[in-house]
Amino acid sequence: MSFEPANPPSAADAKRAKRRYRKFCVVVDGSEESYAALRFAAGRAAHTIGGRVTLFCALAPASGGHWVAVQEKMDEEAREEAEAELSKTADAIFDYVGLRSEIVILQGDLKETLQKHLAEDDTLFALILGARPGAAPGALVDFFSGDVAGTLPCPVVIVPGALDPARIDAIV
Repeated sequence: MSFEPANPPSAADAKRAKRRYRKFCVVVDGSEESYAALRFAAGRAAHTIGGRVTLFCALAPASGGHWVAVQEKMDEEAREEAEAELSKTADAIFDYVGLRSEIVILQGDLKETLQKHLAEDDTLFALILGARPGAAPGALVDFFSGDVAGTLPCPVVIVPGALDPARIDAIV
């Protein structure tokens, strides 16, 4: 078995790689397991050249029926709430490791939107998911560690949601 690069990088490629971000993408949903994933991602990003955290949120479109203006207002309010929550999270990450986070808020089904975002952003280094303690680790963990796992453009890291913050810090 050989681990030689398929296409050896040129000097220009190596120089660009040093300036390139290596983003750890985390879905922020307020759950205990997402906080474990956030802590892990922030710690890893802080120890990675070009490391950064991407805070991801997908908003389901509001169903205002025939009332388009009502639907648009509901969508706008949901986006404002998500932006406020993700901004607080980004501030906490900055206080923790001194890195600015990228905030990504898209509209649509969470799994589909996240999978599309992973495919389109070539600076994503890894998807970090928190697993719920117990028999069912969560819909995202099931989805991204199941049939689609072998087709993803980046690794998936699953962080046990029950890990103690001190243990996460020791791991990263």
